[in-house]
Amino acid sequence: MKVPKVVHLSSVHTPFDTRIFRKECITLQRAGYDVGFVVPHHQDERVDGVRIIAVPKQTGRLKRMTRTVWNVYRAAVREDADIYHFHDPELIPIGMLLTLRKKRVIYDAHEDLPGQILSKYWIPRWVRGIVAKGAEVVETIGSLFFDGIVAVTPAIASRFPKKKTAIVQNFPLLNELAPSEAVAFQERRNAVAFVGGISVIRGVKEVIEALTLIPESLDVRLVLAGSFSPAELETEFRKLPGWNRVEYVGWVSREGVRDLLKNVRAGVVTFYSVPNSINSQPNKMFEYMSAGLPVIASNFPLWHEFVGDREHGLLVNPLDPADIANAIRELIEHPDEAEEMGKRGLKAVQAKYNWDVEAKKLLALYEALLAKSEKKTEIQQPLAENDS
Repeated sequence: MKVPKVVHLSSVHTPFDTRIFRKECITLQRAGYDVGFVVPHHQDERVDGVRIIAVPKQTGRLKRMTRTVWNVYRAAVREDADIYHFHDPELIPIGMLLTLRKKRVIYDAHEDLPGQILSKYWIPRWVRGIVAKGAEVVETIGSLFFDGIVAVTPAIASRFPKKKTAIVQNFPLLNELAPSEAVAFQERRNAVAFVGGISVIRGVKEVIEALTLIPESLDVRLVLAGSFSPAELETEFRKLPGWNRVEYVGWVSREGVRDLLKNVRAGVVTFYSVPNSINSQPNKMFEYMSAGLPVIASNFPLWHEFVGDREHGLLVNPLDPADIANAIRELIEHPDEAEEMGKRGLKAVQAKYNWDVEAKKLLALYEALLAKSEKKTEIQQPLAENDS
């Protein structure tokens, strides 16, 4: 039997992106698919059975959205895959072109695109509403072309046709961030961690300010891992009074994240209440839980469902440094309670908030699309014979 060939496409992400490569591509490869990933990279290579199909990297947003997108399309056509699965809204036009070539196409909606645009710092504020509405129209039209939609959250899924949409949530890989040797909370540093992209709307500024409200005798530190966006934000944050209590380590590998988390008391995810955040399910929240850490999270109604009432951590007002400081101090001063919260969070991840559960939904979508293709071929074949 012919091995189904699937190709993932991205003009924005990195070759070894956690969701695209480590979760989706590897899941499909292990299920027996021939998997390729077209992405900006310096060379073609095969990693963990997945073919990385490199297109030239471009500098600047405009070149990426034109040259890179075109190069991704050309590489996609050369692959002649059975299913194409793309991950960036800017690739919607080429997804539509691929459907016109009679290809099966899946759009992976990682974000609430209209809500995300409303928070884009590089788009002038006065025009964001117009751009957001335009993006919504483009997504809606595209969804009529595509054979499947993969939505990261139920809120995102609600914007697409139900009959062709699968909710595949971005929950963590089991055991990826679990420490090889557990460190008792009593023995850990008086530190909390933030891991991921660092921007204004992710609330890091208020966390830094909160550090100044905690007694110096506790010697609390914030371990900050990730890249600033925009880059100039780092200069601004370094001027904050609480920066002397920050340990900024920059970008770290997945192994580095695991080692970082095993020596802190909590993970912080205090996003602002903006359209793209209040109904989001940030992967970092569940990754903290998968590492056995209690979380300090924004007090959004949806996040209460995951964190509970002191079940897996503490909920705070993300704009209130004093509220954040009180949460940090409580978890530092009561390590036994913090450790129990972390253990309960880990059990929740092991039971339901993990990639193994979501992988089954992804595979079911692929199986359904391939079954439709086979059925269509079976119908067309007798017609071809009769015509002869």
